[in-house]
Amino acid sequence: MEIQRQFYLNELVRKQRNGFVKVITGLRRCGKSYLLRTIFKNQLLLDGVSPESIIEIAFDERDNKPFCNPDTFYAFAKKRLEEVPKAVFLLDEIQLLEDFESVLNGLLNKGAEIYATGSNAKFLSKDIITEFRGRGDEIHMMPLSFAEYFSIFNDDKVARFQEYMLYGGLPLVALSELPEDKIAMLNSLYTETYLRDIVGRNKIRKVSELENLLDILSSSIGSLVNPEKLRKTFHSVKHSKITTTTITKYLTYLEDAYLLEAAQRYDIKGKAYIETPQKYYYSDLGLRNARLNFRQLEETHSMENIIYNELRLRKYNVDIGQVTIHERGANGLYSRKQLEVDFVANKGSKRYYIQSAYLIPDEVKREQEIKSLLKIDDTFKKVVITSHAPAPLYDEHGILTMSIYDFLLNPNSLDF
Repeated sequence: MEIQRQFYLNELVRKQRNGFVKVITGLRRCGKSYLLRTIFKNQLLLDGVSPESIIEIAFDERDNKPFCNPDTFYAFAKKRLEEVPKAVFLLDEIQLLEDFESVLNGLLNKGAEIYATGSNAKFLSKDIITEFRGRGDEIHMMPLSFAEYFSIFNDDKVARFQEYMLYGGLPLVALSELPEDKIAMLNSLYTETYLRDIVGRNKIRKVSELENLLDILSSSIGSLVNPEKLRKTFHSVKHSKITTTTITKYLTYLEDAYLLEAAQRYDIKGKAYIETPQKYYYSDLGLRNARLNFRQLEETHSMENIIYNELRLRKYNVDIGQVTIHERGANGLYSRKQLEVDFVANKGSKRYYIQSAYLIPDEVKREQEIKSLLKIDDTFKKVVITSHAPAPLYDEHGILTMSIYDFLLNPNSLDF
């Protein structure tokens, strides 16, 4: 079964002939090679590009090993450009080509149209674009969104959402039928692929420290953490002497590998960022659950993680909102309190304040969820997303409540 990654296909089509090397980055096994060599290639053919104009090389295939030599490949590519001036290069596992940065920059200067994927540590790092001297254009790919995942089955969306929260959206995992196969694949990918990449790239010697940090972060998605707080946890629980500096480095490594992403806090009334603490979200919940041996399955925080990923997929900059209020207590005295808005999503002139509430069983719970939203005095849209809502509905305060299914399955859901 083919999963049409339409969002990323549209990105590639839109960026054609823009004078840049199109670099597809992202977590291992999220579907980069299939996007390039099957989905995008088929689109080129449908658009009338002749098969002779498409030069497709997978550098990890045995027959293509000679092309890993930069001089051999460069000579071959130049000759093909002379024969087909509008040639399109689809280059998979480009990290196996030695000195690939200068080779591709040289071909770009000769008018080549280049698309590349890679899966070594460099391509799993956010700094890959700098290697192309300002002439790289990144298409960052994520695991399957829920809409993509649901398109495979198109049956019971509630049951599929529960499954998605548990096993995540890595395509190979999603297409596996048996739960035991999904679990085995996720465990293997975490230890043999992702963790090994991070350790190898950054030459980490105390691997147990990194693994302990991953355990703590995996247990605390949706919670505010900072390096100093984490250091104290290591000291009290693990009796470790790890420093705040080392923890900060490890956090950077995990973000660079696209395994986790940090969301900053933003003071909505003060219009200023608060440096720490932050929240960390997994790029794929299946990996998070595998790290915890599927023991800590928290629907509330898992749904929050999924909403964050969906907003990032839709190209929003996402922060954690904070609203400071002065509230009168039972003793008649006023105290300063900080209320949280789960997400402040910004894109251009658009902004949305979003609360994630897995269940709203009664009016008391609803009042708790919307309290921070009511304290925001600007005119941007306020949204509550819950697992149970019959249909998108505005209340007397102008706050929109919708189900997680309406939100995830409609790319324009925030504009209801």
